[in-house]
Amino acid sequence: MSLRFLSAQRSTESSAAASGALGRRALTVAALAVAASLSVPAAAQDPAKKQIVIGATAGSNYDQLQSGIVPQLQKKGYTVKLVEFNDYVQPNLALADGSLDANFFQHEVYFNQFKNNRKLDLTALTQGPIAPMGIYSKKRKTLADLKDGDRVSLPNDATNLARALILLQQAGLVTVKEGVDPMRISELDLASNPRKIKLLPLDAAHLPRSLDDAEFAIINGNFAISSGLKLTEAVVLEKTPDHYLNIVAVKTRDKDTQWAKDLAAAYRTPEYKAVLDAKFAGYAKPAFLR
Repeated sequence: MSLRFLSAQRSTESSAAASGALGRRALTVAALAVAASLSVPAAAQDPAKKQIVIGATAGSNYDQLQSGIVPQLQKKGYTVKLVEFNDYVQPNLALADGSLDANFFQHEVYFNQFKNNRKLDLTALTQGPIAPMGIYSKKRKTLADLKDGDRVSLPNDATNLARALILLQQAGLVTVKEGVDPMRISELDLASNPRKIKLLPLDAAHLPRSLDDAEFAIINGNFAISSGLKLTEAVVLEKTPDHYLNIVAVKTRDKDTQWAKDLAAAYRTPEYKAVLDAKFAGYAKPAFLR
C-alpha cells in the first residue's frame, strides 16, 4: 500500500517568491524508504538509479501517473514517488533545483515561456494527454443564456489566459484583434466584447470556487476534475490543439539517461492507452495515443 503525506498549503504565482515552500502531498509507491529526501540533487544520484521522483498537479495529471505510468515503471524495477502540487509555479522550480526528477502538469506553450523567463535548463521529454479546458457554470445552462455584463472568471497566467480568450472567441463572445500572436493574447487585445462580459482573471487553482460568484468560469481540465466537476458538465469544451497537450519535463542533463528513456516509453505503451481509454475518456491525446 502507498503512504501519503499532505500539508495544506497553497500558492499563487504572485506569492511564490515570497512564500517559499508550497503545500504538496507525497505518495510513496512500492516500499520507498521515508528517509529518502526530496532535496537530494540529481547530480549526486546514481546515473543508473532505480528511484524516480515525479511531480504533478492535483487531479487528472496525478491520477494518470498513479494509474498508468507508475505500474509500468515498477515492472522495470523502479521505485517511484509522486509529489502533488496545487499550483503551476513550484513544479518547475522543484525540478530545476533537484527536488524532482520529472514533472507532468503543463502544456508546451507554458513550459517554454516559464523556462525561458526563469532561465531554467529543462527539456520536454514526451507529450501526454490533457483534460480539455472548458467553460462551466452553476447559474446558466448554456451560453445562449448569457446576459449582458455577466462575469467570466479565467486563468491569470499568461499562456492559459490567452488560451481562454481564444475559447471565448470560438464561442462567439469576443473578437481578438487581427495580427496578434494567439499564444500571447491578453484582455488588451480584444477588438470587441459586444455582450460586455466582465473578465475576472484568477489563479487557475481557484477557478472552480469562483463558480459560486461568477456566471461562467473557464477552468483548466485538471483543476475542474480535482474539484469534482466532470468534463461532460462543461457548457463548452475546447478543441485542444497539440501545443496545449501536456508534456513530461526533465532536466536537460537527464534526458538521455535510462530512467528518462523508460519514463518516456511508458507513455507509448498499449497498457497506458488502455488506462486512458478506461478512466480518462474525453481527454485530448497526442497522435500516438489516439
